[in-house]
Amino acid sequence: MPSKPVIGVLALQGDVEEHLFALGRAGAQSRAVKSRDQLEGLDGLVVPGGESTTVMKLLRRFDMEQPIVERVRSGMPLWGTCMGMIVAARDVADMKEQPTLGLLDITVRRNAFGRQNESAEVDLLVPALGPRPFPAIFIRAPWIERAGQAVELLASRNGHGVMVRQGNVLGTSFHPELTGDPRVHAYFLAMVEHARIGKRSTAA
Repeated sequence: MPSKPVIGVLALQGDVEEHLFALGRAGAQSRAVKSRDQLEGLDGLVVPGGESTTVMKLLRRFDMEQPIVERVRSGMPLWGTCMGMIVAARDVADMKEQPTLGLLDITVRRNAFGRQNESAEVDLLVPALGPRPFPAIFIRAPWIERAGQAVELLASRNGHGVMVRQGNVLGTSFHPELTGDPRVHAYFLAMVEHARIGKRSTAA
């Protein structure tokens, strides 16, 4: 029987422990990732919320930016939540000079749903997760202003995309790790398992 997938959670900022717990509950092995060496052996990587400019600076300082980009472009699934989606995006509308990983062909706007005191939990319809609405928690959340043709829109709020997928890269404006609902983590694990099967088929 194949081993459980190993998912890393980038532990430079954000809801690291919450993601680790949610991934374990969904059936994965998970571990915090703070260095380039700790990227080895991962089947997938989660970039949690935080402050996007700070995280990009830390990724460069610790020489992790290029290895992550190379791993993802070689097929490793990546999921960015809130700030993590900004880090994964190609462009940031309100800060054109901000560096990103450029892995999702989207343009995002930071804090688009309001500041901290305007945070909200919304019953979000996500057809890919089934008919029951997802209790999406938005905290200083970005929205998607542009999405490329290869990007699949999975959910929107007030006319703006808030959950997208492009191949092996997933982005959510909201924080599934702060809910008791495991469906988005399970969706990401299904992406990871699909990539693992593809990798085994190629190796054979």
